[in-house]
Amino acid sequence: MRILCLQLKRIGDAILTAPALAALREAHPLAHLTLVLHGPSGGLGPAFAAADEVLTYAPGRPNMAVWSRVITGGWAACYDFTGTDRSAVMARMSRAARVFGYRRCVEKRAWRADSYTDLCEASVRDLHTIDFHLALTGRPAPEDTGFEIPGGRGSRVNGLPAGKFCVLHPGTARTEKYWLPERWAEVVSRLPMPAVLTGGPDPDERAHLAAIRAALGATAPPVHDLGGTLSLLQVAAVIARARLVLSVDSAAMHLAAMAQRPQVALFGPTNPFHWRPRHPAARVLVASGEDAATLGPRHAAAPMHALSTAAVLAAIEGLLDRPSSSQPAGPDHR
Repeated sequence: MRILCLQLKRIGDAILTAPALAALREAHPLAHLTLVLHGPSGGLGPAFAAADEVLTYAPGRPNMAVWSRVITGGWAACYDFTGTDRSAVMARMSRAARVFGYRRCVEKRAWRADSYTDLCEASVRDLHTIDFHLALTGRPAPEDTGFEIPGGRGSRVNGLPAGKFCVLHPGTARTEKYWLPERWAEVVSRLPMPAVLTGGPDPDERAHLAAIRAALGATAPPVHDLGGTLSLLQVAAVIARARLVLSVDSAAMHLAAMAQRPQVALFGPTNPFHWRPRHPAARVLVASGEDAATLGPRHAAAPMHALSTAAVLAAIEGLLDRPSSSQPAGPDHR
C-alpha cells in the first residue's frame, strides 16, 4: 500500500502535520508513506519519522521529478493537508484510489471538488492546527509527536553541554511578532545559565539580533549567537538539547513543542488557540492578558510590547525550577 501526503504550506504548518503522519503510520504500519513538502520545509524532511520518502517542491522551478513521482506513484490513498490550487491539482494527478481533502477548501474553489473522493468537515477556525490535520486522517492522536530530530540527543552545542543552556529565538517571518530588543537583553542578563541565540538569515531577523546584542552592552554575560549560521534542521537539533527555549510564535516554537522541551512562547498578534504548544512543560504568555489555556477562536490581538519582562522572567523561573531532563518531557502534544 502506498500513501501520498501533501503539505505545501509554511514551515509551522508542516511541523504540526507530523502527528497526523504518525497516526497514518499507526493505522498502516506496512504502508510506504511519501510526504511532499514545500520550499524551506523540505529541510526538515529527515525529522518526519513516519515518512519513508520526502519530496520537496521548490517554488519557481519546474519540479519535474516531484510531478513525475506524484503521477506514477500508484497510490492507494492521497491526503491533501494543504487545500490550495496547486495541491488540489497534485491530488488529482496522483490518481489515488481515495483522495482526502477538506470541504472548506472545495467551497472556496468549486472546481477543486473533482480532485477528491472524500471530504473532511473539520473547521480550521474551531481547532488547533494539530487537531485539524488529524481530522483529515480520521485517526486519534498518536502516542508520540511523530517528529524525531536527528542529532537531537547530542552532547554539546558550541561547547556547551546539553541541558546546560537556554535557547532564545527572537525572530520570525512577521516583524509585528518581535518583542522589544531591550527586553530580550534583560532576560539574557538574568538567566542562570548561558544563552544561545538562534535565527534565520533574513535581514530583519539579523537586524533584530544585532539590536539585542547592542542592548546587552559590554558588561553582559557571554552570548552564543548562532543566528543565520545553521540550517533549519540544525536549529531543531540545538533546540532539542536546550534546558529551556524562549521564543515568539515561530517555527522554533513548534520545534521546541515537537521535541517536548520546556518552553516559554510569546503571543501578540496571532491566536495561541490555533498554534500554541500544549505539552506539560510549555508556558504560553499572551500580550492581551488572556489565559491561553481557556482562549477560544476569538482572540484580542495586542502589541508585543504589552508583554512585560517580569512576566517572562517569572515563567522562565517556574520552568527552570522543574527537574531537568535531556529527554522529551512526555507524549502530551494533544
